[in-house]
Amino acid sequence: MSLARPGTPGATRTCPHCKTTILESANVCPSCRHHLRFDPDAAQSAQLRSVPLRVEGTIKPPPGDNALEYSVVLTIRNADGEEIDRQVMGVGALFNGEERSFTLEVEAVEVRGYRARRKH
Repeated sequence: MSLARPGTPGATRTCPHCKTTILESANVCPSCRHHLRFDPDAAQSAQLRSVPLRVEGTIKPPPGDNALEYSVVLTIRNADGEEIDRQVMGVGALFNGEERSFTLEVEAVEVRGYRARRKH
């Protein structure tokens, strides 16, 4: 969980359904997609959401009888290149004729009423 105080941008909580750490402000869990609370301003909230990063790709094993093992690793770094978080999201193997597609999306929501923190 984050060190941010409840009610501030970046504060986190645990989804009661899938136990994933999510933003405290989330109305829907981004992992299991369960609704967490009623949002009377859902249409307005949706307008503030954006996807500033989306990457898609597909992998296949090389031709022949060999299998291809894979690990999906997500690393988050700050502006100085320091690692903030690193997680293995999934692992598996592909055999001849199989393929896997992967999508990485970063969803962002503008938080109004807070000034951005600046480094001094």
